[in-house]
Amino acid sequence: MGYQPKPGRVMPVRNLCDYFRTSIDEVIAQQGVDVDPHATHYVVNMMTLFSRSENLYEEHGDAYGLRPLALMLADAADAPSPEHRNRMLQRIGDVALFISGFFVDGLANKAVDVDYYVHMGENAYGSLSEETRGTFRGRAFADVFRELATKFQVFTDVLHEVRESAQSNSDASLLRTYEIWQKTGSRRAARLLREQGVVPIGAARKAFH
Repeated sequence: MGYQPKPGRVMPVRNLCDYFRTSIDEVIAQQGVDVDPHATHYVVNMMTLFSRSENLYEEHGDAYGLRPLALMLADAADAPSPEHRNRMLQRIGDVALFISGFFVDGLANKAVDVDYYVHMGENAYGSLSEETRGTFRGRAFADVFRELATKFQVFTDVLHEVRESAQSNSDASLLRTYEIWQKTGSRRAARLLREQGVVPIGAARKAFH
């Protein structure tokens, strides 16, 4: 049985990072998987970053959206410097993990399915680990990227469980509801969050003054 919020449970959080950290830690504990805490911390920060659409999507030409991973890989191959290449590889890995872990349903009936994202993510993180090892940045992150590469599917499964626990009773996901509350101070959004066991605390921008 997957992780589910306990009935009547209230989980006070000050921001979305706290929510992801708590949810991911609980799923890892319940599943009994062995993952490096530094890699877990990295995933929490990545999920928090991509919960804001402007950090996930890109403008390219007249279009605004998610650039295909194959084109990102081509950009990495043509990168003008190792630093630029490594940034592109990191983005490939991050996007692949985020989509395959949290938006897997959106891949149904698409030209590429979740196995493609898993393959691309594993390879991107693996290459990144090798290319940064021995550098100043690599001393901090090479082992994290290796962990993400070798246990990509494990982290994907963890995020699936977090996603299932975050489903709202409305058409909007918990993440979208949180975003609405954060931007507008909507009382309805706050109520929906509380019904899911998340107490919004902090300075939301009020829609009316």
